[in-house]
Amino acid sequence: MKHLSVTIDPGSGFCFGVVYAIKLAEEILDEYGKLYCLGDIVHNDAEIERLKKKGLAIINHSELINLRSERVLIRAHGEPPSTYQLALENDLTLIDASCPVVLKLQNRVKQTADEDKNIFIYGKRGHAEVEGLIGQVGKDVVVFQDINELDLKTIPTKISLYSQTTKSTEKFYSIYDQLIENGIEVELNDTTCRQVSNRDLQLREFARAYDVIIFVSGLKSSNGKVLFDVCKLVNPRTHFISSENELNPEWFESNNSVGICGATSTPMWLMEEVRDRLLSL
Repeated sequence: MKHLSVTIDPGSGFCFGVVYAIKLAEEILDEYGKLYCLGDIVHNDAEIERLKKKGLAIINHSELINLRSERVLIRAHGEPPSTYQLALENDLTLIDASCPVVLKLQNRVKQTADEDKNIFIYGKRGHAEVEGLIGQVGKDVVVFQDINELDLKTIPTKISLYSQTTKSTEKFYSIYDQLIENGIEVELNDTTCRQVSNRDLQLREFARAYDVIIFVSGLKSSNGKVLFDVCKLVNPRTHFISSENELNPEWFESNNSVGICGATSTPMWLMEEVRDRLLSL
């Protein structure tokens, strides 16, 4: 036995947007036993499997086109206007769980586009939230994950800068500073989610307090990648796993203190399963 002392970070687990989406889904599933969801309701395979057993069916946009007279959940990431138009045409009932932070961002981007400004988004192209933002705009939008992707000599001298809500606030401001240093006039729109950015500071303290950190997250979670890097920076003995089956006993020495934390898309029940497995080592 390793005799590990194990603590779950009380601040980890679903953000309010994911909590709301899952609550809505469960209410519909309890009543009707069936619900379609446009894309993964949360970037965590274990939680998706749990909900699938209750009757949730994950579909993509091409499948949505052929759906008629059904209930469809819009997840926290939000959707472009075209999705709502299609729902009207196909007699679909939308259960809209779009995160209010994302909706506010969509409205701001649309307003900026209406003002005919050059929009740059620090985010991941192809991510549902970013695609929803692009859908608000009737012209080209520049999406990038690193400032090195931008040719600073040829981009407009005046831009409006936004961020995907789950991106690092620290890196967002670093990008802003570099743009200013290169003579770019930047209209700064800090649209990172404070629940995520505050987790950054909290996790630094949490990760320092234990011998080993186990970070639990789905591989698809952008927020998970950011927060894992935060933990790894302050505690090199930080390990990323998606389930308790990925735990390696060689990571631990006898009587180590172990902290378990996760992304805002990581369910508490999954972190509890990891804790139970650690206590059995």
